[in-house]
Amino acid sequence: MSLDGRAALVTGGSRRIGRVIALALASAGADVAVTYRTREREARAVVREIERRGRRALAVRAGLTRPADCRHAVAAAARRFGRLDILVNNVGEWIVKPVEATSLAEWREVLDSNLTAAFLCSQAAVPHMRRNGWGRIISLGAAGAYRAHGSARMAPFYAAKAGIVAFSKALAREVGRDGITVNVVSPGVVRRPEMTLESARRRRDADTAVGRPGVGADIAAAVLFLASEEAGFVTGDVLGVTGGWLL
Repeated sequence: MSLDGRAALVTGGSRRIGRVIALALASAGADVAVTYRTREREARAVVREIERRGRRALAVRAGLTRPADCRHAVAAAARRFGRLDILVNNVGEWIVKPVEATSLAEWREVLDSNLTAAFLCSQAAVPHMRRNGWGRIISLGAAGAYRAHGSARMAPFYAAKAGIVAFSKALAREVGRDGITVNVVSPGVVRRPEMTLESARRRRDADTAVGRPGVGADIAAAVLFLASEEAGFVTGDVLGVTGGWLL
């Protein structure tokens, strides 16, 4: 699937799954901007790797719980590339705490960094996509978020990811006739995102139906499909990439 001529923005693209997604988009032919909050060195390294693939790249410092920063990141990417076609809402914090020990500030931080950031970045990106009559908004969810699955000690995270699904479905109905699709990729457990598929296939994982651990490349492959022309009739959907971890 070719993304030649497309321009993408990956939030939180300086490391882990975001980095893998950004490099996969570049390998498929897209120009790619990544946001970072504190990891400038890692973000600059991603830019260099994208450029080595022959694509244009940009790193933008942004705190994506702030509306002005979201608008700035989207505008900077559109200005650098002359357009914006693909938004990947990857950024998001999590904590592991029981509900009774979770402060209101922690609750808000997790919800804002996951759900509010996706809302603000999507809100800023839609006008650019609408002008071109084509767009792809892809947000990262979590395994089971489509059915409001929850895990003990992770209530804010799962509440936010269930919200991502509902938000994406609602937005898909609003922008579908503008040529914009909105979908969710929900990873399972990915402990080592930058492990290669070749290495993962040599390992065993008793918790997945396919018997191996998940890696970032698995998530990136789902994002590439949903970002492609071939996925133009897929919208408001949730693609679980779990290896059968949660069936």
